[in-house]
Amino acid sequence: MRPFKGRVAGAVAAALAIAGLPGCGTISSLNPFASSSPEKPVTPAAAAPTAVCPTAVVLRPLANTIVFGPGEGRRAINIAFTGRLSDVDVKCDFARGGLRATFDVIIVAERGPAARGNGVDLDYFVAVTGPDQAVLSKKNFPVHIELPANGKRAAVTDHFVETIDTGGRPAGDLTIDLGFQQSPEALEFYKNFRPR
Repeated sequence: MRPFKGRVAGAVAAALAIAGLPGCGTISSLNPFASSSPEKPVTPAAAAPTAVCPTAVVLRPLANTIVFGPGEGRRAINIAFTGRLSDVDVKCDFARGGLRATFDVIIVAERGPAARGNGVDLDYFVAVTGPDQAVLSKKNFPVHIELPANGKRAAVTDHFVETIDTGGRPAGDLTIDLGFQQSPEALEFYKNFRPR
């Protein structure tokens, strides 16, 4: 399959428990009756074709992540920052060879007791899976969040466009999965701690 293409700003393998999020939409076509010149014909290029998006979901076990501060401790007191995938909105239209999906992903960062400085770098993925949970494509996205000097949390919206090769499958048979790419330390921590 052809990889994702066209990121304009700034997924794991089998699906785990899935938390569905709304956010699949379409781009409305232009209204031919809105023209001030009603006799002017509407050419095919004047109307943007619309497409159904695959359902976009945040994988519940991977919706949260943590970044530890310096040192060997891996307890809650050693957390420098936490990250949360808060929401995702995807709109689709047709592109040559597949779908062109426009993403808006909201990521929230919160300061922890071991925070040093005001910025944190997080890494999440976007994966396209088939009805058998086979991963058709996956791409990681780094994001930097800067918190106010005296603030506890901040959020950013990561906006980008990707081309999805459906492999000839109907978009309704596919799922777009999002989650944080967890570090080994975070995976070990979450074995004994369940995020809210």
